[in-house]
Amino acid sequence: MADITPTGSINRRGPFRIGERVQITDERGKITTITLTDGGEYHSHRGFFSHDQLIGASEGTVIENSAGMKIQALRPLYRDFVLSMPRGAAVVYPKDAGQIVTMADIYPGARVIEAGVGSGALSIALLRAVGDYGHLRSFERREEFAEIARGNVETMFGGPHPAWEITLGDLAEALPEVEEPGTVDRAVLDMLAPWECLDAVATALAPGGVIICYVATVTQLSRVAEALRADGRFTEPESHETMVRGWHVEGLAVRPDHRMVAHTGFLITARRLADGSERLAPKRRSSKTDFTEEDMNAWTPAALGERNVTDRKLRRAARDAQALAEQSLQSAQEAEKNHFRNTIENEGR
Repeated sequence: MADITPTGSINRRGPFRIGERVQITDERGKITTITLTDGGEYHSHRGFFSHDQLIGASEGTVIENSAGMKIQALRPLYRDFVLSMPRGAAVVYPKDAGQIVTMADIYPGARVIEAGVGSGALSIALLRAVGDYGHLRSFERREEFAEIARGNVETMFGGPHPAWEITLGDLAEALPEVEEPGTVDRAVLDMLAPWECLDAVATALAPGGVIICYVATVTQLSRVAEALRADGRFTEPESHETMVRGWHVEGLAVRPDHRMVAHTGFLITARRLADGSERLAPKRRSSKTDFTEEDMNAWTPAALGERNVTDRKLRRAARDAQALAEQSLQSAQEAEKNHFRNTIENEGR
């Protein structure tokens, strides 16, 4: 039986290798992420240790530095990686990425479109869900963001992912040119004005397909909901947000943490109806709060709080992301060589 290794998995197991990103935690709970290099050292005001102490060691190893402080080493999880990776745009937090994958029912082999790609945090979660035989097409208007996202995705997977494709341009204009009508299973919109893309998305989605939008403000949420209803090709939209509260558990001292990850964004979902079918919706009276044409014209980027990112910051983030991707690729190639060598040795026995 052929040895089929899913993309990225070989870079997530086995002993630590040169070029890998490793998360170290000291006795006080301070967490730092380092990249292992041959002969490298990590210094702090509480001593230092050599990278060689970790290279070749098993994940979960605990070592001592020059000052006798114990250091725990593990590979960063998805949640650790996305919150520390180079970024040009704000990332989708892990709590929301998990909800998006679940609520949109992203499954292995699915054809998914995403806009915009940002720094690639959500793209990583979607690629893990669709697998090597699915397809994720990410739309991004800014080439700088696309480069940062590409570097971060390749760092996570140890190289390019076979299911991923980035299309530069506006989704509303580019989608009809690259996807046939009724061929897309899921649409994930993380953008300022998703209502501007609903016609293109509705055309591309297959009947029963899911659209999920991630928006930051209640005004955006309301605008998307009304636009979905007005379009007529979607089911009644459902909206929610997710809040995560950790707990302190130590002996009999059990209480909620003082801090929590509260509001980051709203999620609104709907499904594509079959052509010619009418949306079933609760009957409601018209309200003075319904949107007017004048209200629609007030939706400007500045009014919604969009912040510009400087070109200098984008260039720096792109360089950092590319450098990490190259290191991850080298580590993955070394892991593949070792895997192949071990396979040959086992077959020869």
